[in-house]
Amino acid sequence: MKKHVDFLIIGTGIAGLSYALKVASHGSVCIITKSKPDESSTALAQGGIATVMDALDSHEDHIRDTLIAGDGLCDEEVVRFTINESNDRIKELIEQGAVFDRKQSGEFDLGREGGHSAHRILHYKDQTGAEIERALLKAVKDHPSIELLENYFAIDIITQHHLGMEVTRRTPDIKCFGAYVLNPHTNKIDTILAKSTMLATGGNGNVYNTTTNPVVATGDGVAMVYRAKGQVKNMEFIQFHPTGLYNPSERPCFLISEAVRGAGAKLCTIKGDYFMSRYDKRLELAPRDVVARAVDSEMKITGDDHVYLDCRPISKDEIFNHFPNIYAKCLSIGVDITKDLLPVVPVAHYSCGGIVVDENACTSIRNLYASGECSCTGLHGANRLASNSLLEALVFSHRAAQHAIAHLAEAEFCENVPDWDDEGMVLNEEMILITQSLKEVQSIMSNYVGIVRSNLRLKRAWDRLDIIYKETEDLYHKSVHSVKLAELRNLINIGYLIIKMSMERKENCGLYYNLDNIKK
Repeated sequence: MKKHVDFLIIGTGIAGLSYALKVASHGSVCIITKSKPDESSTALAQGGIATVMDALDSHEDHIRDTLIAGDGLCDEEVVRFTINESNDRIKELIEQGAVFDRKQSGEFDLGREGGHSAHRILHYKDQTGAEIERALLKAVKDHPSIELLENYFAIDIITQHHLGMEVTRRTPDIKCFGAYVLNPHTNKIDTILAKSTMLATGGNGNVYNTTTNPVVATGDGVAMVYRAKGQVKNMEFIQFHPTGLYNPSERPCFLISEAVRGAGAKLCTIKGDYFMSRYDKRLELAPRDVVARAVDSEMKITGDDHVYLDCRPISKDEIFNHFPNIYAKCLSIGVDITKDLLPVVPVAHYSCGGIVVDENACTSIRNLYASGECSCTGLHGANRLASNSLLEALVFSHRAAQHAIAHLAEAEFCENVPDWDDEGMVLNEEMILITQSLKEVQSIMSNYVGIVRSNLRLKRAWDRLDIIYKETEDLYHKSVHSVKLAELRNLINIGYLIIKMSMERKENCGLYYNLDNIKK
């Protein structure tokens, strides 16, 4: 089947939904999502969204905190316009129905998280992302010009390569004409032609054994752009959240929000030793890379499988009012955080790298935009400051919408795009080949390309992943496509990029820490 649409959007988190609402009055809009619309990293975000709302705070302070966290690799111009535009974007979000906690006085109840010098985190209890997702998704479903297709999986973006032209990373004018999409109703690959395509595909946390990301976060957008010879960078900067709930049988890992530490919770070893003073004067409110490495170090020293988060310094009223979801979740596994120590471990959480975009979210491929975690804007640098990611998505999706609307008239459909060719492919019934390869990829990345790396670990990961890559490509080109096989292929691409860019980085910076780069 071939379908035509002015604006194609892949992904239903804050980046995709906010973009859709802005372009919908200027043409036909189709959003595809690989699962249910509310299964996104946005919906799982607990802490909140950062913006300056307090008279004692300032944009300059927020800018400074972001630059410090980014460890010298932020694009300062991007940091400045993102934070300076934050209040306007937040106002729009509230107008679209999102609700944030307020004090009895009516003022916003602002939280504080690691790396922030002031209280500037807007939140809705400990379910901020779910509240934002609810509001935006309702607005999208109520909009008559937006079509939302559930369980549709994007296989590849369409470029000149699919027209028989040779495309390399040096090709000066690669164009995107839409995407090939797996239709769940027919199990065939449809062709969706678009004048403008937005990738809002989220993160890639499932390349690791344990992650806070939803199971759909398999790096699809980044992998598609890389295969299409687009620019990708900074993939070595993977943020591991210091406090994932230690519950080995659960996936995704339940996140214990940084806001809990912001409210006064402290980290200690299984023996009860409070250790953050040995690592940073900011203690539990140091940036995430510092805290995650501290926890990792303590676990290696003691040989323990986890550390504890002591939430007892927080009043019961604050826990019940601000962290009801976290309290209920912990209680469900037998931990009462008002009186018990909470077992936590560092867990893969966020990718600071991704698809290279400019100030309007334009990728290196014409008519293709990217926003949210799949993109690399320059805001985060080597380490994302807490609660800046939802803000980044709002700002860049707004800018992308303005740019796409302004250039819509000059964009055209490419009518000579061929249908997907699956001739000669057969149904692969050996799912064990896919599931076992996925386990191997996740094991390789977790054991060798985690919080602390070394040249030897990276080389070993590279060699092992290369074998799985060759096996999977052979299977992919012989089999009728399935979501699981396509996701495996994407995750192998992601693993390759993380390892490759880790090998190329010769100094420790932000989230990247290689034992062989430590100055003797």
